[in-house]
Amino acid sequence: VQLQASGGGLVQAGDSLRLSCAASGRTFSNYALGWFRQVPGKEREFVAAISWSGGSWRYGESVKGRFTVSRDNAKNAMYLDMSSLKPEDTAVYYCAARNNWVISTARSLYRYWGQGTQVTVSS
Repeated sequence: VQLQASGGGLVQAGDSLRLSCAASGRTFSNYALGWFRQVPGKEREFVAAISWSGGSWRYGESVKGRFTVSRDNAKNAMYLDMSSLKPEDTAVYYCAARNNWVISTARSLYRYWGQGTQVTVSS
């Protein structure tokens, strides 16, 4: 499956932003999906994950209560709605898919990755 993340940009602290992940290739609904983010010099960090059906999800501690992950299998798309953005949310955000219906927070379990989209939050 091929993934492409989009929707990043420059926003101010407190603003909201929606990221999208478009998928093509194999049956999208067979895959659990995730969002990760990375800043230079640091490891890629887990942000959110969602099961194949959209009925289960997980969030990283730093984004709980502010970010919401969702998916639309009919459109082969996943979304990350980010609100109350903080400067520390600044990073390149990646969407990823794993060959399993069950969600995971582990970066190593995701086989397919998009190219990333930059989110910059100014103070």
